Amino acid sequence: MAVTLELENDGSIIVRDLISVQALDRGFFGKEYQGKKTQLILMPEEALYLMDVRNATVTKNGKEISFNMVARQFIDNKKFLARYFCYRDWRDRGIIARGIEEAKENYGRSPVIKYPYKEFAPIDVKARALFFSDDLMSIIDDDEEGKVIYEATWFGQHGTYKAKKHGRLLKLDAYETLFLIKHGNMKANISDKKLIKECSKRRNDFLALYEVYEDWRLRGFVVKSGFKFGTHFRLYFPGAAPTLAIEEWMHSKHVIHVFPRDAKMLISEWSRAIRVAHGVKKTFILAIPGEKKQQAGELDFVLYHRKKGGLIENPKEDKPKFLMLALSEEEEIGGEELAESIQKAKSFGLDLILAICDRETSITYYRVKRIELPKSKYEYYEIEWKQP
Repeated sequence: MAVTLELENDGSIIVRDLISVQALDRGFFGKEYQGKKTQLILMPEEALYLMDVRNATVTKNGKEISFNMVARQFIDNKKFLARYFCYRDWRDRGIIARGIEEAKENYGRSPVIKYPYKEFAPIDVKARALFFSDDLMSIIDDDEEGKVIYEATWFGQHGTYKAKKHGRLLKLDAYETLFLIKHGNMKANISDKKLIKECSKRRNDFLALYEVYEDWRLRGFVVKSGFKFGTHFRLYFPGAAPTLAIEEWMHSKHVIHVFPRDAKMLISEWSRAIRVAHGVKKTFILAIPGEKKQQAGELDFVLYHRKKGGLIENPKEDKPKFLMLALSEEEEIGGEELAESIQKAKSFGLDLILAICDRETSITYYRVKRIELPKSKYEYYEIEWKQP
């Protein structure tokens, strides 16, 4: 049945028709208006959804008005259309989305993924490295020493990539070089401070990336280039070594993308990196280094999902499952903004769903899961593609 809504002069959208109120209440639309059970007030997204999909009628001062006349009231609201289309897609799937103001407590529905920990074993590099500033790479030309470093700790590349016993040099990238200068007693033709300065000329986020590299390496993980997968690093868990790959090359199962708090990125670029990782069946890890700031995190909707057996969760009987941050393909998001939104979701004990609206209004969902990395001061999250 079609319902009737009323647009007030202050922009509020009220339902007063009793039959409409009862129908919408059963569908979990709106909330009591001014404490009256016989009236509902709707979010703008709910009202537009009812007009768009459920053939609802909206009147103002007794006259019927169009979708655009209603939407015009909210045209200056931040990313309003992205919010609306993300809301519409969730409701079209038969599951419930409500206003973020309904999140009231810690619901305890956000499991933490625990990663292993292994203390980094100190090493003493005896050979001297030659760092090439323009290539951001260093060379150790001591064949025996280079082979020992590579096989025992998997720093650098000894010989030719994926070709055993072809070449004598150990090649170290800038992150490996800096780490071994700081933690492996390695001597080079450049100091650690000068190396940071040279690398930062080429990319201003070098230090942020190095801090993430160092954080995982000190916890026993092997961290290598993620270039082939469109990310910063690929990750191997403690115990991995190139010599373990007897029949074929050992493939990583995780990649890390570093998103410093003071950086900004187009959503389309960020989403592309996640899709590439998932396309090659790798877990995408988001790293957010940098000093935390007191900033309110932005969230859009409280989300309910499905119970076991396919029944739909609802606000009257169940706890919410997720929180949604609606985003547009064309907008930029900052590391600080994203970190604070994730932190706010954490305070409610719920995982965050990133809903990205593209130019054709198709919605892609990503679920953000918190990682517990022992003794780390940084924040890490697994980002997985989610089909509601």
